[in-house]
Amino acid sequence: MVSANTGRGADGSLVVPSPDPVAPSQRIDGIDVLRGLALFGVLTVNIVFEFRVSIFDQFLPPIGTEPAIDLALKHFLAAAVELKAFALFSLLFGIGLAIQFDRLTNNPRRLALLVRRLAVLLAIGAAHLFLIWNGDILVEYAVAGLLVLPFLFGPRWLVLVAATAALVLFLAMPLLPPFVHFPSSIWIRSHIAEAAQVYGTGGVWDVLAFRIREIPAIFPLHVLIFPRTIALFLFGALAWRTGIFLRPSDHRRPLFSLAIVGLVFGVGLTVAAQGRAMFGWPSLGRADDTIERLGGVMLAVGYAATVIGCVSLPAGQRMLAWAAPIGRMAFTNYLAQSLILGWIFYGYGLGLFGRLSVTTAFAVGVAVYVAQVAFSARWLGQYRYGPIEWLWRSLMYGNRQPMVQRLA
Repeated sequence: MVSANTGRGADGSLVVPSPDPVAPSQRIDGIDVLRGLALFGVLTVNIVFEFRVSIFDQFLPPIGTEPAIDLALKHFLAAAVELKAFALFSLLFGIGLAIQFDRLTNNPRRLALLVRRLAVLLAIGAAHLFLIWNGDILVEYAVAGLLVLPFLFGPRWLVLVAATAALVLFLAMPLLPPFVHFPSSIWIRSHIAEAAQVYGTGGVWDVLAFRIREIPAIFPLHVLIFPRTIALFLFGALAWRTGIFLRPSDHRRPLFSLAIVGLVFGVGLTVAAQGRAMFGWPSLGRADDTIERLGGVMLAVGYAATVIGCVSLPAGQRMLAWAAPIGRMAFTNYLAQSLILGWIFYGYGLGLFGRLSVTTAFAVGVAVYVAQVAFSARWLGQYRYGPIEWLWRSLMYGNRQPMVQRLA
């Protein structure tokens, strides 16, 4: 855990005396575990909806020829995991940004270091976006982080007002005139056919050129969730400043209460919003999207509170400890997933794009995740950070960070 000498600054931030690397024994287990579990959700959604087939395939009506088990799994992932896992990552990124902010409280270069940290993330994200996979989320996180950073210097009430305003905007967007124009169904069908050809059989340069051409069409998807990203970054910072992650065992009652509220209302709102697709219920028009958005945020909060609450219990910590190493290396593992899945599905590798069922693709995702869990535990037995985490930190501070694990 963080040092017992932790105090609070004038803005309510948690002041941690040293910016030196945190030893594994001092890390906050609940955050690492939650990040590791969220990474599984991100992987399964990416492999089913964005690597197996075109990312635009999900915006067309189902053709009705898929096996029942595939349809059931797809509906489950859409309702319980899709966007919720990404919402969890946004919340966790806000927590991580606030932790870095507070650890650098007494460092006169705090602002410069944090801006450099986000600039490095932006550069790595841009390389990932253009060279590896255009479903990248790192560029959006870097830009959102730069916008959120000034609020961390302000009082908690200002952070709360900004977070609430961003969340209200996100929830209201389906009811407002369109912020961006989404491609037509005719364009989507044509693009999906071209994607099947290029991604399934194309070489490295064919895939690269097509991937870059897709980016303008994918951009509206980022615009549609950007206010949520800002809101959850800010709510994550607020959650960190409550101290609940430092001493979750002291907050079990509110954690489990929040878990129940988040899960119950999140499931209820999600089912209500997807009732037309799942059960043939009457549609509420664009309000369905607003309800589903609120349900997704509530579910993500419920998931987070459940995991942190469970990890605060000795039995829960033992049961979920396996997820901490992959969570500590989430940056490395996220990029590795893009490389692995690209090789599996694109023509320069196995060329399985458009050829795997939902269930088979999900099983492949589970296998990749299990391998990463084992690799992460082994790697962190010898090293302080994952390779990309080490590079990120070294570029942030402008000097080579210690990498080899020192025994306590």
